[in-house]
Amino acid sequence: MWLVHVEGAEMVKTQHVRGLAGLALVVGFAAATTAPLAHAAGGDGTISGGGGPNPRAEQMSRDRGWVAPLAELHFGAEPYAAVESAATDAAEAADCGISATAATYLTLSTTWPEVSPSGQSPSPMTLSRYDDQTSLADPEQRAEGLFFNPGVGIWQLDSAGLGAEETAATAIDSTTAAATMASHMVGKYCSAINAGNGEAQARASAWADWHACDSGACEDVYQRLAADGVTQDDGVGRYGGAEMRTCTFEGAEYDCLRVDPAAAQGEDAWTSPDYGPAPVPAPFYAFTYTEDGVDYEVRYWLKSDSGADTDVSASRELGVDARSKLSWSEETSLCDITTGTGNC
Repeated sequence: MWLVHVEGAEMVKTQHVRGLAGLALVVGFAAATTAPLAHAAGGDGTISGGGGPNPRAEQMSRDRGWVAPLAELHFGAEPYAAVESAATDAAEAADCGISATAATYLTLSTTWPEVSPSGQSPSPMTLSRYDDQTSLADPEQRAEGLFFNPGVGIWQLDSAGLGAEETAATAIDSTTAAATMASHMVGKYCSAINAGNGEAQARASAWADWHACDSGACEDVYQRLAADGVTQDDGVGRYGGAEMRTCTFEGAEYDCLRVDPAAAQGEDAWTSPDYGPAPVPAPFYAFTYTEDGVDYEVRYWLKSDSGADTDVSASRELGVDARSKLSWSEETSLCDITTGTGNC
């Protein structure tokens, strides 16, 4: 059973297949024929899209944003070091007065309301579970776990906004994500300060992209950090349980990230089937693929992971909201050469 429903007028259509070629040998002569090859990552394939924001998802973020009042705040030690370093750099480059500590707490404050209201260490692997539009699911319904969760990582970088130019791999990587987020938040904070706003108003401006902050939950976390600090957790690493691998795809070698929700480090409530309306995705590989000068985020599911009859990929052109367009393709060519898994 599919845990998705229609949000507005969504569409599914089939684009042209990348290549058409075949050669059939018949007794006594050869005749040229055309037969479709398997689709490949990139812009070709079966297109899902036409969806937009889910208002219920935004409301769920607001409703779940408040962090347990007496909970001690925990954060992965390696991700914390990445945030502290990025925030220090952002504070030094800022065009307003903000300390490295204040910049660090500013950058951290959205994370618990967004992905860990328990106060436990936010998992860098966190995948959104609130958006359940059919535009994010495999239109051929080959397996329930073939689902493109649009919000990714500690900061839930979403392809509809701050994550438009990110991939699942870069959004999960707490080092690259922290560098992006610290600069973004400190920049917005300073713009508000320089426009004459007070510090609390400036922080609210810096957090305006996160619905979990709408009712004041992030300011509450900021004040708790300022008063009590944070407990660092050595059990949560840079990728939150995801693993960097080397893959080959269509004969080329790629850095790829193996994402398995069952291996999530830190707060893993999001991996429970009943946590949200969207499916928990099957384990997948994330990498960047270029076709005709256009960069795509690719999520690739081996059939042994998803339970589908074939490998499947979903491609999103960077800069495009996943809800509006994804290209789904039957695949046969990914090999995880780190472990010898897949089509090796």
